[in-house]
Amino acid sequence: MKNENKSRYIPLLMAISVVIGVVIGSFYANHFSGNRLTIINNGSNRLNNLLRIIDDQYVDKVNVDSLVENAIPEILAELDPHSVYISAKDVQAATDDLKGSFSGVGIEFTIREDTIRVQNVIKNGPAEKAGVIAGDKIIAVDGKRFVGKKVTNEEAMHRLKGPKGTKVKIGVKRYGHARPIVYEITRGEIPTKTVTASYMLDDETGYIKVKNFGEKTYPELLIALANLQQQGFRNLVIDLRDNTGGYLQSAVQMANEFLPSKKLIVYTEGRKSPRQDYRSDGHGAYQKMPLTVLINEGSASAAEIFAGAMQDNDRATIIGRRSFGKGLVQQQIPFPDGSMVRLTIARYYTPSGRCIQKPYVAGEESSYATDLLNRYQHGEFFSQDSIHHTGPAYHTLNGRNVYGGGGVTPDIFVPEDTSNVTSYYKQAAMSGLILQFAFSYTDNNRQKMNGFEELHELEKYLNRQGLVNQFANYADKHGLKRRNLMIKKSYTLLNRFINGRIIYNMLDEQALTMYLNQDDPVISSAIRVFKNNAAFPKTPGKSTVTKKK
Repeated sequence: MKNENKSRYIPLLMAISVVIGVVIGSFYANHFSGNRLTIINNGSNRLNNLLRIIDDQYVDKVNVDSLVENAIPEILAELDPHSVYISAKDVQAATDDLKGSFSGVGIEFTIREDTIRVQNVIKNGPAEKAGVIAGDKIIAVDGKRFVGKKVTNEEAMHRLKGPKGTKVKIGVKRYGHARPIVYEITRGEIPTKTVTASYMLDDETGYIKVKNFGEKTYPELLIALANLQQQGFRNLVIDLRDNTGGYLQSAVQMANEFLPSKKLIVYTEGRKSPRQDYRSDGHGAYQKMPLTVLINEGSASAAEIFAGAMQDNDRATIIGRRSFGKGLVQQQIPFPDGSMVRLTIARYYTPSGRCIQKPYVAGEESSYATDLLNRYQHGEFFSQDSIHHTGPAYHTLNGRNVYGGGGVTPDIFVPEDTSNVTSYYKQAAMSGLILQFAFSYTDNNRQKMNGFEELHELEKYLNRQGLVNQFANYADKHGLKRRNLMIKKSYTLLNRFINGRIIYNMLDEQALTMYLNQDDPVISSAIRVFKNNAAFPKTPGKSTVTKKK
């Protein structure tokens, strides 16, 4: 009987359940309608959902991977100028310079007239051991002809680089040989030096040029210092001009070599990155060595860390022009496909507390990129009074004023010399014609110049060749009309540029640096500082004693 009464209520209960279901369904339909779009708009995965909708419903077939590849840089550009995306194919090229080595054949090349021209062969590298020499033209790779429009820098690197121990065959055309020569090269580890020059400027003054800060910069520095020690140096010039930076740790290691114990070198701090101090340990071997540091508008990031540490600790005199102004710290974050992002996670601060990052507006990369041009047009390269400080004043250990908000301002300003610059010289330099002429001259006269192993011998030979006149004729045939009065005014600049590139082609980067430093006013200023016993900045108000000789 009881079971019969229960069964009579079942239809009623089902009807009530349906009504409740309809009501609930109507409620959610009214509040969450729009084919999932409201959920997407309120969720943290909108971008993923959007890409899924495009892939599923867009009118045409879309390569979603390509869409993402193009979108990520745009997203990062909205953050700051230094957060960047690096595609998988570009990761190796982006990291090779800082790693200290890469796997390849060991040549420096340039591409002219759709052909790879071997500019230099790295000593004791795989290519040299196989028999390749500077001046060779690579016309085939692995049995396939490699000339013409397909010869790009990217494609050449792709074909010549490869895992250590793998082999590559190259066919070269060589001056004086009627037929191509084929070499089989076993790829090996090729060192990439960050300390590119080290020599004595005079009997007492050593000089070290640091191109950037990589994994092996510190050991390279120690080797350079040991060599200078053997030559009896008493003063040191560290040249960081056009040093674009690199690893923070390398800059800290280098600064440690010159600072007493427990001196603050730099500190970093960010929203999710607690303050981290980097201090000297007192083990540096050159804590009392008179030191000058050279910087310019191309000195950035880790170069500014080093220069700022030396300046704020009153450890060295900084000479040159105001540095670039990059005070943001990036962390490399890899993706599973081999690509990666360099994401800004903190700012770095010099010991006095100043952040030297120059101002920027998120998303306005073009104005940030033209900052150096604006400085030039404003006259900052030519007058110290034109430097505009946007940040507050800070103080060094001795109480000297220094400024944040836009690079490291040198203690001694040396303007760029433009007295002999003409529109002809600008066109010759910016068009690449000087580089093209220098390589052509080197290629055509390599046999004559092979006997010159020392810089001064090669320089004397070049000065007798009338190269400026030869260049003017070459440029005239390649679209730059000859302007005799302008050529006469810019003669020294043209000759210096042409000679320098030929010296680099025939010798190496150190030889080029030595040549250019001979009449460099910044180098002259550094030597004067040592002669005046002024390398260690004094407390304001205290006079500097001049050393008499």
